[in-house]
Amino acid sequence: MDTLSLSATSPVAFGSGGVATDTPDGSGIEEEFGTLVRSGVADAVLSSASRGGATHAECRLEQVRDASLRIRDRHFEGGSDVTSRGLAVRVLVDGTWGFASTTSTDVDAARVATENALTLARAARADTHERVELAPEPVHAGTWISDYEVNPFDVPDATKVALLTGWTDRLLAESGVSHADASATWVLENKFYADLSGTTTLQQRVRVHPQVTAISIDAASGAFETMRTLAPPVGRGWEYLEGTGWDWNDELGRLPGLLAEKLCAPSVVAGPTDLVIDPSNLWLTIHESIGHATELDRVLGYEAAYAGTSFAKFPLLGRLQYGSTCMNVTGDRVTQHGLATVGFDDEGVEAQSWDLIRDGVLVGYQLNRDMAQRQGLGRSNGCAFADSSSHVPLQRMANVSLQPATDGTSTAELIARVEDGLYILGDKSWSIDMQRYNFQFTGQRFYRIRHGELAGQVKDVVYQGMTTGFWGSMEAIGGHGTYVLGGAMNCGKGQPGQIAVVSHGCPSALFRSVRVLNATQEGRA
Repeated sequence: MDTLSLSATSPVAFGSGGVATDTPDGSGIEEEFGTLVRSGVADAVLSSASRGGATHAECRLEQVRDASLRIRDRHFEGGSDVTSRGLAVRVLVDGTWGFASTTSTDVDAARVATENALTLARAARADTHERVELAPEPVHAGTWISDYEVNPFDVPDATKVALLTGWTDRLLAESGVSHADASATWVLENKFYADLSGTTTLQQRVRVHPQVTAISIDAASGAFETMRTLAPPVGRGWEYLEGTGWDWNDELGRLPGLLAEKLCAPSVVAGPTDLVIDPSNLWLTIHESIGHATELDRVLGYEAAYAGTSFAKFPLLGRLQYGSTCMNVTGDRVTQHGLATVGFDDEGVEAQSWDLIRDGVLVGYQLNRDMAQRQGLGRSNGCAFADSSSHVPLQRMANVSLQPATDGTSTAELIARVEDGLYILGDKSWSIDMQRYNFQFTGQRFYRIRHGELAGQVKDVVYQGMTTGFWGSMEAIGGHGTYVLGGAMNCGKGQPGQIAVVSHGCPSALFRSVRVLNATQEGRA
């Protein structure tokens, strides 16, 4: 099989968040990484794999720069700036995978890594009872860059420290704030992929995660409370911390007053309660009870690390009533500023959007090429991802989102439908069982609802449920005006463990008669 020559390509044009269909050469990607792409490493891998009998082979050149800063009470507490670079090789020989990686990125190291992957695949064949076959995928050649304005690594460290320090200084200026922490993480990920079919893709992703936490301590009683900002991590650049996509001035201005109210708020009364849940809290419930539960490798029992398999078994596809009829959930790798948004996955599959739950019924799963072919589901929907060149691609979560209503219902209108209940904002702790079925969640802020209006904060709230019962109790959802894209930078899976980033969009939603516990009473019990 002939391999593509990648060492003499000419520049191509592309834009933020878009795909160019010309052969990629590194234009617009960091110069050092672009040079690496053109070094002939991919030719060495694919030529060696073809000669060694591989029916499929792929190489990934990756360079990931990950940095962070932490400020506590106006003082610089610490930071990091780490760059990892390497080459990953995966081959399929006689229906069996072989994988190898190296931090050396020259041609000789590439050939050695390929021989190691071939040797591993041949050795594993004797002990492997299943043959791997990959779902078909068209050949792609493109460059994709995530949608951002300011590369965080172009911003001087002094500017970053000054911004975060200023945030803590502003909070500490309020009499009720005893301590204030501010942190930010930012990541620049460059990735080149090539395989024997002829697909070549070059991608760059930027993401940031700022957080601010205020702490209030009552000197007389020793009681304390904390409250964190609700801003989610996003696929944006440094402009996010300067007010693009989030009103930091407004939230930081309100945080001290909210925290003071929380400190003296009454404890919640346990019992069945109507809940209006804000997107800043509901995204995590989606992640745990829908996102992981619809990963097909968990469903089929091929994956059980990090909280087990799934209750949403394959024979239930098209039959399981996952929730109420207003529940429509999609998976996608294309949402603007989504953390899991890419142009192509780590098996060369082009990014897509698809239904997971339609009118409350389970209608789809998240797939890689192996799982799609194994279950006769046709094309993969692009859910293969490795968090570095040293790891093999796993089936990983896409952006999984609850779609808003089309009628424009506001959060205030949902609250108005509640006679006696709670409005919940912000994520905090959570727990879920090994089948993604029984769970409990807390939050950052809780307001009592009386006669359709907010009636002050309460605290110590925990809500529990079983996945289908909880989502079945969802009576109404907000419109597009209530929709927010939340997410996480630390989704774990696999052994050895890998970390992925993922977003979950959702509107505000109204749930009837959910089991609410008092956290302090449960702790004493």
